[in-house]
Amino acid sequence: MKKLSVAVAVCAVLASSYASAEVRINGFASIVGGKSLDSDSTLYGYDDDISFKNESKFALQLSADLHEKLTATAQIIARGEDDFDATFEWAYVTYEYSDELQFSAGKMRVPFYKYSDFLDVGYAYRWVRPPKSVYGIPFSTYEGVSVVYSSQLGDWDSTLQGFYGAFDGDIDVFGTELPAELNNLGGINWSLSYDWFSARAAYIVADTSISSEDSGLIGLVSVLSDSGLTNTANDLITEEDKTSFFGVGFSIDYENFLFDAEYTQFEVEDSILPEQSQYYASVGYRIDSVIVHFTYEDNDDKHDSSRFNTIESIPTLNSAVNGALEGLRAQSNVYTIGARYDFHPSAAFKIDFSRFEDDITDTETDVVAVGVDLVF
Repeated sequence: MKKLSVAVAVCAVLASSYASAEVRINGFASIVGGKSLDSDSTLYGYDDDISFKNESKFALQLSADLHEKLTATAQIIARGEDDFDATFEWAYVTYEYSDELQFSAGKMRVPFYKYSDFLDVGYAYRWVRPPKSVYGIPFSTYEGVSVVYSSQLGDWDSTLQGFYGAFDGDIDVFGTELPAELNNLGGINWSLSYDWFSARAAYIVADTSISSEDSGLIGLVSVLSDSGLTNTANDLITEEDKTSFFGVGFSIDYENFLFDAEYTQFEVEDSILPEQSQYYASVGYRIDSVIVHFTYEDNDDKHDSSRFNTIESIPTLNSAVNGALEGLRAQSNVYTIGARYDFHPSAAFKIDFSRFEDDITDTETDVVAVGVDLVF
């Protein structure tokens, strides 16, 4: 909690520094408890002991209007999974050139998904957590610049965003935290909405490097290099590899009927990381202040068949390389049924039951989670 106190103090200092500016402080919080219903399986960080720490969080957002169309925004968040150590999630300035065009620079959210801007604000969506099969890229922010152009295309509201920057930090690579750098990280996303329908598409590229020293591959890479198989060794190392992300989705909010769907593809070329494709479809129905919903998720991570059996002349190494590639294969489905109750203008109670089916190991894991999401 010491870091949280420091972060709050920083907010106070910033607020006092801009005594002549209009300063607004908002916040949000999620208090979530959950447990796995299987004694020997974990899911979303839950085992068979109930935990109120894993997905809980508390955040403050400070916005300062510096006048002359310039604003500064900082968001500080403390996550239970990090022992509530507070960090700056966002810190950027925005210049509103016109009603249609604005420029931003600093640390911001990467616009991967429909709910990217509200990824941590549980009150903004109906689930306890966004569908993890899709919302699973292990980093969410970048440091750089962004340009947003909003306009009307006939009766449609249009928002076009372009951004460029970089990411440097630790990411979770199949359960292991590894240092990573993404340079030349940039892309575009386009959103259209009309009445009860909205749609969105995004395309993002980067040059990705991930340290292999702690990945368990360093021994195999050394053996391949010593055997003169440099190209094959390089294929197991992620260093300045071309990376691409594509996402598309749409939403319907018609009377009491709700529907959301998103599909994404993620690929790091010439890397040990498999090509990933995933989607979800979610239907909901609103009954006064209650929403009941059902969501299906599908995840499929695999290497193209052409990457296997590339060194058949050395059976032992060929088997080792095939094993490394196949070891990252993943295929799973998730079924979630849940409800949201808006019992207060600024608070919602949620309950979700999720069943994860691993098609590789032919196992199932069930998790139930309840939570209260707040905005203030």
